[in-house]
Amino acid sequence: MPVSHHLLLTAGVLALFAAPVAGQRPDNQLSPQSVAFLAQGQQLLSAGKFDEASDTLEAALAADPRNRAAFVSLARVAQKEKLFGKSIRLTNKALALEPNDLDALEVQGESMVELGAKTRAQANLTKLQKLCGNGCKQVTTLSSAINRGPTIAAATPPKIPTAKSN
Repeated sequence: MPVSHHLLLTAGVLALFAAPVAGQRPDNQLSPQSVAFLAQGQQLLSAGKFDEASDTLEAALAADPRNRAAFVSLARVAQKEKLFGKSIRLTNKALALEPNDLDALEVQGESMVELGAKTRAQANLTKLQKLCGNGCKQVTTLSSAINRGPTIAAATPPKIPTAKSN
């Protein structure tokens, strides 16, 4: 891996833990490099290349830590990897930048459902309904997740091996 790409990835990891800066610029004023990394990361996510998507989205945040969509896309990667707590933490970063981010509220609510926090997910749904009514896709998606409940894989605790008696 070239040194410059490695530095961007390292900076991206550090950006994940940085506190958001007050007075954020609008999305259309984000670093063009960050926006390009975001687009590439979203393509990798769609292709199921989660490790590569994560690295590229972290590079997007290194280029511009105000890129909310990169936080939300990283949260989607975490969901695919069944890391629902991580997904919630990442959406919290997006919501710290913009408390009414529809996609962040949806993804966060879906992750809450997977962790069994249906009441908290319902609060996200209520907020989404106030922001965009029942017609937006985020409301439909989160409502379906709440009605469905946790997926079997998420709801089933891992089996702990037991020692066999002789």
